[in-house]
Amino acid sequence: MYSSKENVNILTSLLLKGGITKAVVCPGSRNSPIVHNLCACPGIACYPVTDERSAAFVALGMTLAENEPVAVCVTSGSALLNTAPAVAEACYQNRPLIILSADRPAQWIDQQDGQTIHQQGALAPHVRKSVTLPEPHDDEERWYCNRLVNEALDACMLEGGGPVHINVPVSEPLSGYGTLQLPDERRILLHRAVADAARVSDMAADFFCGEKPMIVLGQMIPEVVGESLEDIEALRRVAVVLQEKLADDDLRPAQPIDEVLESIGDDTSYRPDHLIYIGGTVVSKRLRHFLRKCACRMSVTVNERGDCCDTFMHATDILQGAPEEVLALLTREAEGVERKAFTDRWERAFDRAAAVRRDFRPDYSQLAAVKAFHEKMQAEDIDGELFYANSSAVRLGNIFSNQYLYVNRGVNGIEGTLSTAVGYALARQDEEDVYCVIGDLSFFYDQNALWNEQLPPNLSILLLNNGGGGIFRQLPGLERSPYRDSAIAAGHTASAEGICQAYGLVYLSARNGQELSRALDSFFHAEEGPVLLEVFTRPEADARVLKDYYQSF
Repeated sequence: MYSSKENVNILTSLLLKGGITKAVVCPGSRNSPIVHNLCACPGIACYPVTDERSAAFVALGMTLAENEPVAVCVTSGSALLNTAPAVAEACYQNRPLIILSADRPAQWIDQQDGQTIHQQGALAPHVRKSVTLPEPHDDEERWYCNRLVNEALDACMLEGGGPVHINVPVSEPLSGYGTLQLPDERRILLHRAVADAARVSDMAADFFCGEKPMIVLGQMIPEVVGESLEDIEALRRVAVVLQEKLADDDLRPAQPIDEVLESIGDDTSYRPDHLIYIGGTVVSKRLRHFLRKCACRMSVTVNERGDCCDTFMHATDILQGAPEEVLALLTREAEGVERKAFTDRWERAFDRAAAVRRDFRPDYSQLAAVKAFHEKMQAEDIDGELFYANSSAVRLGNIFSNQYLYVNRGVNGIEGTLSTAVGYALARQDEEDVYCVIGDLSFFYDQNALWNEQLPPNLSILLLNNGGGGIFRQLPGLERSPYRDSAIAAGHTASAEGICQAYGLVYLSARNGQELSRALDSFFHAEEGPVLLEVFTRPEADARVLKDYYQSF
């Protein structure tokens, strides 16, 4: 029988799947559920040691003897701090030591409740990873608990090995042992593209054996995308390849990913059974939600650091490697692979959605403005680098652009887009034009980017001003708040005209379709720069037109 504590059982199951065969256990009440489970596991040999300082060194010695990870389990409070000397030694010897500490519930920290200290991060900076597990109450918290343990176990073996800390809050009662067997937890395996070349080659071969293989390309720098264009095209022949304009520099229309997802609804025939995710973030919330519904038998995440990134909540493997290396490897394995009906199904859906997109004629709105902006660039073969702000702006760019989009999509919100575009334009002012498409909140927040005596003349700004955060009108439920427009969406009546006068930018504006068409002519053919075109729209119209656009699919 195992503990009744779900986080303890998830941890125990993954320790077994992670190949942990030895654990040094120390006495205590708070860690008793963990110690009980370790002792109850037939696959783990437990060695009781009373002194935590000594126990951690005993475990260190075992890692030296077996060259395998060893766990040491301590109770809450200062017991954890006693492992610090051995942890520091393990850090500098690159030994795979796993510190398991039981903890009191967070609400009792600093409340003069015995043996209660700040345990999360207590062993920094000498551990490779420090995680605190939740006490799960729903499926998402169970997934989170599983992912955190996987992260720690993978970090323990990365780059030659090193110590990690898994902190386990355990609320009372502590001594329930009513679980008959451990859960069958998902172990996310870590592989290195170079060191594990044979295994990775086998993984690639397994991927193409799937009936419904899909490759998702997240944000990548354009140099990597350019280097991999031939590989990506070759892979399209045998798998569905989804890529937004944050990962596509091939001068073709943007893939109508959201549009297809809107049209197929819950049709499971479009869901992959084998998935490889390469690169950084994807903008599309629809795509993330769609992929989280998929029950993939194989789900591989590729990144250069080997991070345990489980964006779609069903990762089976983490592949540490450069995107261009992995794409080249996949291309080699794809030789001779037959094209699947799944790929044809998605291609037909893309063709249908692209036809609807071409025929859609939006009313005057931000969507119409971005559409006209890109159609003008494409019709006149205007070259330049595109910088998009977050939120609504980049989502519109992903509909109409045929060029790579720069966007601060790592973690940024409204801050920094204009400054980043200015920096790029400064560095390339003798080489190429830079176009920044930005919403009003992002622009006014970051207007100090223009407070610059060396403001580059090759900078052009398309400012989409609808008097606030327009995306908040697209979020269901917010309309019930009387404070949506004034506080949540930061409604305003500001214009950029005075800012342009202060900083020496050519100022243009448009308030309807005719004015927009004339202004775009001046915008792209201004004799001197920098230049800013402010497009005024109404948030109600923006929300309605975008809704009409997706309903057309």
